[in-house]
Amino acid sequence: MLSVREEAIAKKIVNSAYVVHKHLGPGLLESVYEICFCHELCKAGLSLKRQSVVPINYDGIQFDSALRLDVIVDDLIICELKAVETMNPVYEAQLLSYLKLRQRRLGFLINFNVPTIKEGIKRMIIT
Repeated sequence: MLSVREEAIAKKIVNSAYVVHKHLGPGLLESVYEICFCHELCKAGLSLKRQSVVPINYDGIQFDSALRLDVIVDDLIICELKAVETMNPVYEAQLLSYLKLRQRRLGFLINFNVPTIKEGIKRMIIT
């Protein structure tokens, strides 16, 4: 079960994605959606980090530049953004890996290249 704080932040994340999609619609680059999405999150009073490094430990060595997640909100919820025609199962695996590596429980996979944003949001929870 998620905390009250996680659920409150999750609502703001979904609302921010909705607002961005409503204003921009589908068809733009992921980087454009990321900038606007982060702006909406800030307007909602949330803190965030963009393009946050996900360190990889391999053979006793920590590699800090191997992976970058799109957005982490309030150091708690990971958002992986896409602007693709077709969602690939590897995107879900990517988000799950980020959640495990960063030891977080809740993440969103958000594809802005959809007719309605409801179709483009997938909430993922690690129990």
